[in-house]
Amino acid sequence: MTHHLTLRTRATASGQLVELAGELDHHTAPEVRAALPALELRAGQQLVLDLGALTFCDSSGVTVLIAARNHALAAEAGIVLVTVPDRVSRILRIVGLDQVFPFHPTAQDAEAAWQHTAG
Repeated sequence: MTHHLTLRTRATASGQLVELAGELDHHTAPEVRAALPALELRAGQQLVLDLGALTFCDSSGVTVLIAARNHALAAEAGIVLVTVPDRVSRILRIVGLDQVFPFHPTAQDAEAAWQHTAG
């Protein structure tokens, strides 16, 4: 079985956008965790995780999402999940993380919400 994950990052006006595509599981989670310290965030910014292209997420993937949240909070920044597939959203609801992570339909919606609260 091949485990493949693509991770792309880019800076936005609100902070960092991370796009994850493929399988976020115990084979690929260390790659994402290792990338977190390089994500520069300042107080008041937000980390946007775009999960729209995830095809699979297990408990290791959920743990990485929590690690990303901890990274953002340590920088006094926010975090938001966007384009969350139904199967991933269901997992997050089951474990109660829908109460911890804000969700937006798109990265543009997250940016607009951030601008509204920052302005």
